[in-house]
Amino acid sequence: ITMALSYAIAIILPILSAFFLFFSILEDSGYLPRLAILLNRSFRVIGLSGKAVIPMVLGLGCDTMATMTTRTLETKRERVIATMLLALAIPCSAQLGVILGMIGGLSAKATLIWAGVVIFIFFLTGFLMARLMPGKSSDFIMEIPPIRLPKLKNILVKTLARIEWYLREAVPLFIIGTIALFVFDKIYVLKMIENLASPLVVSFMGLPAKATEAFLIGFFRRDYGAAGLYALAKSGLLSPTQIVVSLVTITLFIPCLAQLLVMIKERGAKTAFYIVAFIFPFAFLVGGILNFILRYFKVAL
Repeated sequence: ITMALSYAIAIILPILSAFFLFFSILEDSGYLPRLAILLNRSFRVIGLSGKAVIPMVLGLGCDTMATMTTRTLETKRERVIATMLLALAIPCSAQLGVILGMIGGLSAKATLIWAGVVIFIFFLTGFLMARLMPGKSSDFIMEIPPIRLPKLKNILVKTLARIEWYLREAVPLFIIGTIALFVFDKIYVLKMIENLASPLVVSFMGLPAKATEAFLIGFFRRDYGAAGLYALAKSGLLSPTQIVVSLVTITLFIPCLAQLLVMIKERGAKTAFYIVAFIFPFAFLVGGILNFILRYFKVAL
C-alpha cells in the first residue's frame, strides 16, 4: 500500500497536476476544439473523429485517466479503437520523461527513429482497426468557442476537479495493482515469466538478459520499466542500437496494471484481454524487426 501511494501521489500526481493545469489553460482558451477540427481529417483515417484528440492528448499525462475519458466518444467502435491506441502507442508523462532523458544522449537520428516508428505504428494500427471493425465513425459536430484569455478561477476549478477524479478513481487501482505485484513476487510468478521471456529478448531483439526484468516491471509500473532500461544504459550494458530497440519496445509494450484494470472496467474483460493479447507479442515483433533492420543496414546512431 505504501508503494502504491508513493507511486500514485508522490511520483505521478505532481506531473499529472502540472499537465492538468496546462490542459485546463488550453481548454479555457478555446484552443482544444480548434485542435480537434485540425486533426479531424487525420483521425478519420484511423476510424476516429476529431473529438478523440482530447483523450490522446490527455494520455500524454496519464493513460489511465485518458482511458476513462474515452467514454465521452459517441460509439463503442470509437471507444475500443481509442483504448487500443492509448494502450499501444501513447506513453504517459512519467514514462516519456524517462525515455527522453535516455534517448537525449544519442543522436537526433535515434530520436527520429524512435518517434517515427511509434507514430507509424499508431496510424497503421488505427487504420487496420478502422477497416476490420464493423460500424462507422460518428458525425463530427463541435461548437467552436471564441479564442479568449483563460480565467484563473476556471483553470483552478477544472484542474482541481480532474485531480479529485484521479484520486477517487485511479489511486485505488494503483493499490490493487501493487498488491497483485506483491503476491506474484511472493509466489515466484514474476521469476517464472522472466525466465520464459529471456530467450526472446536476447536472441530475437538482441538485448541483454537483464532487459527482461525491465519489461516485466514495466507492466506493473510503466515508467519504472523505462527507468530499468535507463539504468542498464548508464551501466554501459546497452549500445545505441539496443537503446533505440528497447525504447520502441517499452513504448509499445502492454500498459501498466492500473491502466489494464481501467480497461477492464471501461471496455470489459473480454475486450481488454484481446487488446493485451495483441499488444504483448506485437511489441516484441516490432522490436525484433527494428533490431534486424538497424543491424542489417548498419545504421549508425
